Amino acid sequence: MFSKKGFTILELLIVISVIAILTGIALPRFKGMQDEGNIAKAKGELRTLQTAVESYTTHNNNTLPAALSNLITATPSIVGTALPKDPFVSGGATDYVLVKGAPFYAIYSVGPLGTGSCTAPNATTGATTASGSAIYVTNGTGTPASL
Repeated sequence: MFSKKGFTILELLIVISVIAILTGIALPRFKGMQDEGNIAKAKGELRTLQTAVESYTTHNNNTLPAALSNLITATPSIVGTALPKDPFVSGGATDYVLVKGAPFYAIYSVGPLGTGSCTAPNATTGATTASGSAIYVTNGTGTPASL
């Protein structure tokens, strides 16, 4: 009697097709989970930077830092030796952005689409407007952009 060894071409094609379909279903879900993770990371880092800016302002006669990089060299030390990087920007300038309308400020990330921005807060009302996919924190009031 003959014993069957190996697979037929038809069986291999069916297995490859099933794997391709499962991969096609899984990849978009993975990208969505990656964006959700980066959004959570950006929100956490923005809250940390907000606390650092508040601390800087308290220790410097209620003066906002000229830029976020001033937090690195501040006395007392506030954020250590490096600022967190915006997870939605690759290469080039990858820092979060500080915009001011003293005594108010906003710190923002460009968001998952990479198109976000914030207006400087109104110096009287503290109103900040975001556009694109911006994620931001402010000590004033704001109108968050929709993601």
